[in-house]
Formats: sequence, C-alpha cells, structure tokens
Amino acid sequence: MTVWVKLNGDVIDDVSFGGRGCAISKASASLMTSAVKGKTREEARELFARFHDMVTASPTSPADTSPEAKALGRLAVLGGVRRFPARVKCATLAWHALHSAINDGAAEISTDDQL
Repeated sequence: MTVWVKLNGDVIDDVSFGGRGCAISKASASLMTSAVKGKTREEARELFARFHDMVTASPTSPADTSPEAKALGRLAVLGGVRRFPARVKCATLAWHALHSAINDGAAEISTDDQL
C-alpha cells in the first residue's frame, strides 16, 4: 500500500492511498484519509496514537463504548480488530505509512515490527 500526503504548510491538504490489500486494510486506509484531511501534522499524530491504542488494546476491553473510542467517530468501527491479533497489522498499515510520511518524509515501512 502506498500513501500520498500533500501538505500545505503544516496542514494535510490532501491524502490518498493505493495498492492491494485485504478489506480491513482498505477500509482502514479509506477511513484514515477522511479523518486526517484538513488536520495539522500534530492532530494527525494524536489521531494515529488514539487509533493505534484502540486497535492494540486488550482483546477483552470494550471495542466501541469507551470515551476514547467514541472520540474516534467512524474509526471506532475498527476497534473490534483487537480480537484478531493477526489482523491488527492490516488495520494499522496505512496509519504507519501516514505516520512515517508526516514525520520522516517518503520512506518504506513495515508493520512487522510495529506492534
């Protein structure tokens, strides 16, 4: 998966993705692009952290009833992924690519060492 980010100063003016992947990775990438467009880099970093915390939380914690999950809006639908550890990487792939892009510029990343 490739993520493209267009910045206008510190604001994410546009973001898109392309590539192949499972339904979870595509859905997560699509929701991510909607969620971060118009946000500053810092706001996107904070959203990344909240999303990552949600999908990597204990499988027994409530997926979409916590205040943190509710604050994520539509992204909270991916909270159930935490019950399937092998799929967490699918949900976070585009997010790690975005995080790398807004922090380091263009770089290839892998979710193999991200959890």
